[in-house]
Amino acid sequence: MTEIIRQLSDISARYEALFVDLWGCVHDGLRAHEDAVTALQAFRATGGTVVLLTNAPRPRDSVARQIAKLGVPDDAWDTIATSGDSARAAMFQGAVGRKVYFIGEDHDQSFFEPLKIISDPLDIQRVPLEEAEGIVCCGPFDPHAEPEVMRPEFLYAKQKGLKLLCANPDIVVDRGERREWCAGALARLYTEMGGESLYFGKPHPPIYDLARTRLAALGTVPGDAAILAVGDGPQTDITGAMGEDIDSLFITGGLAAAETRTEEQPDPKALRDYLAREGISPSFAIGYLR
Repeated sequence: MTEIIRQLSDISARYEALFVDLWGCVHDGLRAHEDAVTALQAFRATGGTVVLLTNAPRPRDSVARQIAKLGVPDDAWDTIATSGDSARAAMFQGAVGRKVYFIGEDHDQSFFEPLKIISDPLDIQRVPLEEAEGIVCCGPFDPHAEPEVMRPEFLYAKQKGLKLLCANPDIVVDRGERREWCAGALARLYTEMGGESLYFGKPHPPIYDLARTRLAALGTVPGDAAILAVGDGPQTDITGAMGEDIDSLFITGGLAAAETRTEEQPDPKALRDYLAREGISPSFAIGYLR
């Protein structure tokens, strides 16, 4: 049964490392959550290691610059693992071919920056859909437009047998008070239409492999029982943690705030009903990371 806790320090002594989601837990897309930052700093002060595990479709250096601007200080984390880096590795190894049709916004162009960990990377070219061997999707062209607007392009791509590389499996995020669609919504539509989508972020194994590699590079190799995943995404953060057989802390005040009736803390009955509907069983739950 999921235990509702008051603060991270109630359970943090059990763990050596945290895999912490960013959007919805540490920031809201506009600014950092001060209590969350303080909690991560306190965990690190006791010798714990914080891996920011994000489905951002960008390199980790880009994410580090972004969160600094939002007010997340460097002393709140140790390293970053992004779905963008995991997906980029696959792209440069030819997962969707050399000529790709790119779906995303201008700020996602960093996805195509060279990746030093890949030897002899493929020379990737961005081309019109008609010339493409595959699709790279970092997110919608317009995050506020319904995914259905891509149906004509996806029908053509499916008929050509193109694979879609999804750099961010998230379906939605909340930027402040406004909800936005993510690459995962487009990949879901493409799959529903009969196309093939390739995923590399949470809840899929490649990003967890990358997170453990980043931990090992810091000289930290905790066992699964010593890792706690923290996140607000039921089908990304929590499902991913369950698949990896690691404990999880569900932040109910993020994407599921309304469903769990979260003010400071979730309503226990609403939380139980929500977890049952989602088919998930996090180890712990809390309204907000603090």
